[in-house]
Amino acid sequence: MRQGVRLGVDVGSVRVGVARCDPGGILASPLETVKSGKGDVDRLVDLVAEHEAIEVVVGLPTSLSGREGPAAQSARRFAVRLAGRLPAETVRLHDERLTTVTAESGLRAGGVHGQARRKVVDQAAAAVLLQAALDAERLTGRPPGEIVQGSS
Repeated sequence: MRQGVRLGVDVGSVRVGVARCDPGGILASPLETVKSGKGDVDRLVDLVAEHEAIEVVVGLPTSLSGREGPAAQSARRFAVRLAGRLPAETVRLHDERLTTVTAESGLRAGGVHGQARRKVVDQAAAAVLLQAALDAERLTGRPPGEIVQGSS
């Protein structure tokens, strides 16, 4: 398992959930919710620097059959924009099927409801995504997902 903080990013049309893990890559935790749109990539670049992250794992929302729809294409475009602002091979796309459903379920079970849940569900989904990526790396010994090349 590689050492170093990683950030997980759940890209949505309204909000971008961000999570981070400890330097040992063991546990992912919710970090922040960023408003989608102007300045979202700037904020993520700042978070990478602030947390000295070695990698950013962006969720790729595919259907249960594995097909990519408009949300996946949007996540890919976001990842390319982000990768263009960070060192080469820092950004990876990783399958995020059911992360939001899992996050919603966990928050409901924890007694977080209504407006309070809406404020943190994106962060929680990013933590579910990042934890899955960390677990995959631990299991296979290889970094998760696919590397994203930035646009020039």
